[in-house]
Amino acid sequence: MNFFQKKERPVKDIPLWVLPTLLITLIIQIAWHSYRPDPIARAVDLPEPPTIETLNVLSLGDPVALSKLTMLWLQAHDNQPGISIPFRQLDYTVLTHWLETILALDPRSQYPLLSAVRVFGEVPVPEKQRQMLSLVEREFHKDPNHRWPWLAHAAFIAKHRLKDQQLALKFAKALATEATGKNVPNWAKQMQIFLLEEMGEIESAKILLGGLLESGQITDPNERAFLYERLKELEEK
Repeated sequence: MNFFQKKERPVKDIPLWVLPTLLITLIIQIAWHSYRPDPIARAVDLPEPPTIETLNVLSLGDPVALSKLTMLWLQAHDNQPGISIPFRQLDYTVLTHWLETILALDPRSQYPLLSAVRVFGEVPVPEKQRQMLSLVEREFHKDPNHRWPWLAHAAFIAKHRLKDQQLALKFAKALATEATGKNVPNWAKQMQIFLLEEMGEIESAKILLGGLLESGQITDPNERAFLYERLKELEEK
């Protein structure tokens, strides 16, 4: 016989008062869970981003990877446990800070500006749309030949969504004067001419179009023929 083995006590040795106590405790616990209100999911506000210095340390030498992960997290912020938050409820000032920080981590990334105009800029709130367009404009000036597509899209939003022709023309002029690389298509460089025509600024459109044709920048025969035809139409107007 092992004298160190603990003997089990039979059930009959348990005091009689223990069983009712356990039963009452079980009933109370069941009742408490039955009447307890369901947990309420609460939206967590978008926090301010860490400093770029902090993020560079956290990136462990790979800021591009951290930039992509942070961008995915930012776009998924609207889906929180038990709740879905419309983008329009986000603080767009804080959102702008995040997009700027992510671009600072990876200046060659197109994703933050694409999201600014195609995701966050689609909310039907003019003030917030303008915040996204302002961000795109500021970032465009830092690298025009690389970021021109997003300013072109911003001009489209300004013209067709905000009905702000002057803002669209401002963006188009920036495209024409700053996005001069060979990779920038001519339609983007010529956008201001057609906007001026639509706004009734025929004389200004004629001057710009004539100067463009005389500059020799347009070498494709079909495109030159098309632009000469447009110039003829403008002169007739």
